[in-house]
Amino acid sequence: MSSARRRSLGFRIGVVTVVVALTSVLVAALVSFGLVRGVAQREARSQLAREAELVAGLAPRRVVAPRVRNLLASSGIRLVLIGPGGAERGVALPRSDTNRLLAGSAVSRVERLDGKSVLVEGRPLAGGGAIALVQKEQFAPRDQRDFLRRELLACLIGLLVGGTAGALVARRLARPLQHTAAGALRLAAGERSVRIQPEGPAEVADVADAVNTLAGELERSESRQRDFLLSVSHELRTPLTAISGFAEALSDGVATDVKPVGTVILGEARRLERLIGDLLDLARLQAADFPIEPAIVDLRGVLRESAQVWGARCSAVGVVFRLDEPPGPLVVRTDPTRLRQIIDGLAENALRVTPAGAPIVLAGWAAPGEALIEVRDGGPGLSEQDFADAFTGSVLYHRYRGIRQVGTGLGLAIVDRLATRLGGSAFAGPAPEGGARFGVRLPGPEQP
Repeated sequence: MSSARRRSLGFRIGVVTVVVALTSVLVAALVSFGLVRGVAQREARSQLAREAELVAGLAPRRVVAPRVRNLLASSGIRLVLIGPGGAERGVALPRSDTNRLLAGSAVSRVERLDGKSVLVEGRPLAGGGAIALVQKEQFAPRDQRDFLRRELLACLIGLLVGGTAGALVARRLARPLQHTAAGALRLAAGERSVRIQPEGPAEVADVADAVNTLAGELERSESRQRDFLLSVSHELRTPLTAISGFAEALSDGVATDVKPVGTVILGEARRLERLIGDLLDLARLQAADFPIEPAIVDLRGVLRESAQVWGARCSAVGVVFRLDEPPGPLVVRTDPTRLRQIIDGLAENALRVTPAGAPIVLAGWAAPGEALIEVRDGGPGLSEQDFADAFTGSVLYHRYRGIRQVGTGLGLAIVDRLATRLGGSAFAGPAPEGGARFGVRLPGPEQP
């Protein structure tokens, strides 16, 4: 059924409330009618019993004055005189009532005479025989009309109260639901900043909270997707830049020794192939991190490979590049490809802010229980607060955008995550060259 043909929640609540109110009034009317009728019957029987006692006292020998007869008749009461032998004058009573009266017992009953319900009050007489008063059991017409008018008025009041209550309840429930529906439509249209103020009953407020939670999760999911795309472009840019630079050197005839240039291009192409493979694995497995393949690695080889690429890139823009490698083997168990990603991320971050003529230093050395690799630059440097926030994604990007050269804001965050995945940690601080110092600590070294 289309939404145009559906009845609104307010309409349904209003109808249900009116029906419940009307039903309640009708049930109350039926119950009250029975109660009122019972009270009226008891009152009528009590009154008839008093009159029977009075008539029995005034007519000990079954002689009733005409005036008394007239008063009884005017009240709708019929008089029955029963002789000692059982002869009756007036309405014929059931034989059982007659026998009881002749036996000297009073009779107080509701009987069916001529198809009608009547009240019977009989009393034996001191001089023999008995008298009985018979009155039809019913409300007086006036009482009936008054009762019906009151019940009709009660029904109308019930309908009015029910309709008003239904409208108020429907409005209280429908308004927050309408706000929630409008917010959900805005969310479906792509507005991820939608937040709905929870209001109304607890269940309705829970719906608003659920929509707010959904909006937050969608916003975070799309933010992760954007960060992932930015990180992918960040990771792919370095090998592509290296391949393009060395290929241009070959094309322009600048590089005369083809073999080492080809070796660098081949290495960067294989790194690029590995990154693309990782992206395919992520797409298949929906993993949150890149896989790690640890191996026994001499960090001097990784540092020298990195120095070849970044020495050429720094030279092309007039930046002085220097490699400080350890004096002897520095063997650790790590993933060399991920370590190159870390070094490339740190070096690209340094090159972006280092002016021509200033230095960039790639260094590695051993410390007790760990191996360290760092990149230092002679750029403008950072504050203590910047160093504290450096590895939080996009913080420095937003802080320095428009002030100095910035990247995507994810490079250092990727370095921190990869260092953690390799079992180490990232660090930052001021550099003796005047700029910033970023690096990673790795567990080790291993015995060669």
